[in-house]
Amino acid sequence: MVKTISTEHLSPDAFYVTQEKGTERPFTGEYNAHFAPGTYHCVVCNEELFHSKHKFDAGCGWPSFFDQSSAKNVDFRPDHSHGMRRTEIVCKGCDAHLGHVFTDGPEPTGERYCVNSVSLQFNQDENT
Repeated sequence: MVKTISTEHLSPDAFYVTQEKGTERPFTGEYNAHFAPGTYHCVVCNEELFHSKHKFDAGCGWPSFFDQSSAKNVDFRPDHSHGMRRTEIVCKGCDAHLGHVFTDGPEPTGERYCVNSVSLQFNQDENT
């Protein structure tokens, strides 16, 4: 069930990406080259989305993951914008736009979740 969440806490860039389905410029996001152990959560509603153990450097300019976290809070939608056929990924908790998923990722899933940094907030593992 999608929650009604206030977006007043979002930066203008985070609002543009998560609420207006925007895209941040490649290689500019805070989490593109970030590999500390921990979990990545939705910047809007704080649902857990991805774990650092699934993150890899795809060289595309956006944080990339080969799987979502075990919480399974990422949902999929067809996206035919800009003359392309893609699969949009959104937060199940609040419907925030996260990015897109592609089928050119590494094993074991073969998937690449290409995510805008501004749609995420990072929680570092307490054991590190």
